[in-house]
Amino acid sequence: MASPVLIGFLTTMALIAAIGAQNAFVLRQGIRGEHIVAVIALCTVSDLILIAAGIAGVGALITAHPDAMTVVKFGGAAFLIGYGVLAARRTFRPSTLNPSERTPARLAEVLVTCLALTWLNPHVYLD
Repeated sequence: MASPVLIGFLTTMALIAAIGAQNAFVLRQGIRGEHIVAVIALCTVSDLILIAAGIAGVGALITAHPDAMTVVKFGGAAFLIGYGVLAARRTFRPSTLNPSERTPARLAEVLVTCLALTWLNPHVYLD
């Protein structure tokens, strides 16, 4: 039988390795070469907090309070609808990522986007 530490590590890797909104954003920032260390640090700290909260049983706490579940459901739906609208908009206005023709994004904008993609993404709470 595998040790609980090994099982926990493999479960964590399976959750983090999937390419979701946060991972795609981190890859995009890496390609652009903008604020890479800050984005990785923010994502790492956020993931550690979320994993610790999951281990501590926050999911059971939220499930025990129906009003909290309603807020989480509607918040998740709003995030997915907004993200879907932005993705649909990009399909009608395709663009390429050309580093030589771009204006650099400000650090604050990048970090706020990263926080939103990390903490408002309903998949985080399903995981």
